[in-house]
Amino acid sequence: MDWEILNIENNFRSGIDIPKESEFSYHIVVSDNEVLSIAGVHPWRPLDQDEWRWLGLDAESEHFLGDVDGVPIYACQVDPDADHPEGYEFETLYSFLGQVEEPVFNLIGRAKQVIDWYRNHQYCGVCGDRTTVSGNDRSMTCDKCHQIFYPRLSPSIIVLVTRGEELLLARNSRARGNFYSTLAGFVEPGESIEAAVHREVFEEVGVTITNLKYFGSQSWPFPNSLMLGFHAEYESGEFQLQEEEIADARWFHYEDLPHHPAMVSIAGRLINDYITRLGSSDGTQQ
Repeated sequence: MDWEILNIENNFRSGIDIPKESEFSYHIVVSDNEVLSIAGVHPWRPLDQDEWRWLGLDAESEHFLGDVDGVPIYACQVDPDADHPEGYEFETLYSFLGQVEEPVFNLIGRAKQVIDWYRNHQYCGVCGDRTTVSGNDRSMTCDKCHQIFYPRLSPSIIVLVTRGEELLLARNSRARGNFYSTLAGFVEPGESIEAAVHREVFEEVGVTITNLKYFGSQSWPFPNSLMLGFHAEYESGEFQLQEEEIADARWFHYEDLPHHPAMVSIAGRLINDYITRLGSSDGTQQ
């Protein structure tokens, strides 16, 4: 079955039980932090079962991710020191941003996160004994002390703070070039999502916010975040930057923005959504 006709967005079903009757499959091959691509094939697609079989690389682990219209999708981990297969190339996960459709990017990210989970939980973090793959869900179990290890997900917030026609954008201290984005940070233990938004904004730039509104979410596999996006309005305060995190923060008019995230990221969608609403209401936010 051709990859191009599979409706991943609507028909992908996550699971651990492999379909009993399947004559075809696709394989996402991961080596360390890179994903295998077929040289010269655009847009990207995973290897079909014949390509995977003849690739000549041994799988260190193989994981059924789910199926699309009955076609199984696997994540395959290979030795990063293995010879580079002719006609193929390994690319970082970042290189797929904007190069494949979002459902495909999410599937690639899922494959990498599942492989990371399996590789990082070969031994129990409590007693040090070997773990085994559970048979009833996506988890690793220690048979000795019965600890269970699920794939790690780290909830984080991302927020666009606005003041009328101005957007608060900041340049991360580790970012290259003149790239500005929305504010973001991880949720702390015992903290609500809403409290995390208020705390992160105040910690990073020293201002308080009001009228917090949930926008949407995005899986962000760098390495295992779940981004929860918000709009918020400026309330009070002057910039006091958290220098180890923020190199610069400014108010930008929506018609004069710096280099900022594209629509492939939730940061880009937050910015675009606000600008669209400003334009549709002649400068007055709805």
